[in-house]
Amino acid sequence: MRPHSYESIFQLTTTLLLLPVVLAACSGDEEEPSPLAQELEFPAFGSSSAASGKGSFRFGASSSATQIEDQNEDTDWYLWTTPEPDGLGKGSIIGDAVHGYSKALDDVNLIADMHLDAYRFSFEWARIEPTRDAINEEALEHYSDVLDALRGNEIHPMLVIHHFSNPVWVDDPRDVGCADGPTDANLCGLNHPEGGDLVVQELADHARLLAERFGDRVDDWGTLNEPMVYLLSAYGFGGGPPGKPGFITDFQGGFVPAVRNFLSAHAAIYKAIKEADQIDADGDGVAASIGIPHSVQVYVPVRDGQPSEDPEDLAAVDRLRWFFEYSFIEALQQGSFDTDMDGELDEPHPEWRDTLDWLGLQYYARVGVSGLQPNVPVIDISLCAGPTCMPPVDPTYLVPAMGYESDPAGIYSLLKSYSARWPDMPLLVTESGIATEVGARRAEVIVRALEQIARVRDEGVDVRGYYHWSLLDNFEWAHGNEPRFGLYHVDYETFERTPSEGATVLGEIARTRRLSDATRAKYGGNGPMTPEPAMR
Repeated sequence: MRPHSYESIFQLTTTLLLLPVVLAACSGDEEEPSPLAQELEFPAFGSSSAASGKGSFRFGASSSATQIEDQNEDTDWYLWTTPEPDGLGKGSIIGDAVHGYSKALDDVNLIADMHLDAYRFSFEWARIEPTRDAINEEALEHYSDVLDALRGNEIHPMLVIHHFSNPVWVDDPRDVGCADGPTDANLCGLNHPEGGDLVVQELADHARLLAERFGDRVDDWGTLNEPMVYLLSAYGFGGGPPGKPGFITDFQGGFVPAVRNFLSAHAAIYKAIKEADQIDADGDGVAASIGIPHSVQVYVPVRDGQPSEDPEDLAAVDRLRWFFEYSFIEALQQGSFDTDMDGELDEPHPEWRDTLDWLGLQYYARVGVSGLQPNVPVIDISLCAGPTCMPPVDPTYLVPAMGYESDPAGIYSLLKSYSARWPDMPLLVTESGIATEVGARRAEVIVRALEQIARVRDEGVDVRGYYHWSLLDNFEWAHGNEPRFGLYHVDYETFERTPSEGATVLGEIARTRRLSDATRAKYGGNGPMTPEPAMR
């Protein structure tokens, strides 16, 4: 990826959407981690929810409905990827994904086989409400059966309301201009002056329906998966449906309204769930614990392909971190909006305040940032990923299928920085993983991430769970089916699931609730990883 071009930022933004991504960003000198014992233990959560389980820990896996479920013609991503004339023909065809709808109950058994006690996932909004205000009771019954199966296997569900996809009627990508204004067939989306409020209300109504139907089995809820990733793809650079490049063409009129309305959507979803879910499914005193799975990265200040201490590059890192990570969360914490993304909250929204019970961090990549020759407008930075723009931590950390570099140990400083900024906020790692077909690499990412989580927990950081992305190989948005993130490998012809070495290792850790010295010696540490075949 070239470091100084519009194409590079477009590709990176699209990549962020395709990714599951976790954790926080930091730069500069890292703290010296505390010494760590060879045998690492993770106390069981018992019946506690994310809001009430300080000191305890969950082992889980993650997925999203659109990325795994059988063909659903009512989603915007199905329309976006289906070839013309029936669709728009943009990117790899989603088709039947990995038959995650028809095989859902079988897949619950895969989670149980790994001894995991948690599953973070979503229900497909477009399947539940294919046309506006028309509820598909058959779909709700199917999802109810999935929840029953999870609870029957003592697997704690975390249900995410919005994970990147919508029913086509929310913002039809065939009609981005929305010349006729909002209709039941096209509400015109989050950035429309009239349709934006309607979308917020529909999201709240959808959340209320799920809380009413499933609150007796769900206590942990996520509102919006990686909100800034979704907003940049959908309404920033147009890399995903509805395909509106407002970040470039009309920042104040096309992008900012979408951000403001998505913040309002989070608050509305939060309040709807709190009102509708009055049942404490776990008996821990908390009926509904609600948070955001939030995309974060390690930012490396760079200049001419080398790490930089130049004040201009350090300031560029701060601007990106505020824009991409902190601004959304700070708006909810303080009840105020940064209307021009300059780092100052200048538009009061008291209705947003106190609508966050926990924060999930999702981390995959190191990203190079410079203040020289900006390729990202508005925030005036140059952004790049991969070894062409910064020296790698180790050549084996490159993820060829995604074009970026991962560093599992980076999760340590990221969790520390988020805990320092919001010390009273419970944290979870709601996504962590790697695209690879090499089982040992996946196991290394799991063990090394858990080592660093154990470090920060030992130092007093309130981290309550690790959810690996993903349970299965799946449709990775614009990357299609090529990247393999699954704990279970999927044969795309037969849809057979086969456990990877990562599934075996994570299963043993979850079963014993400890990282043994033998497992750490084989997979842990900060040294080179098992290389991909192309690296050998």
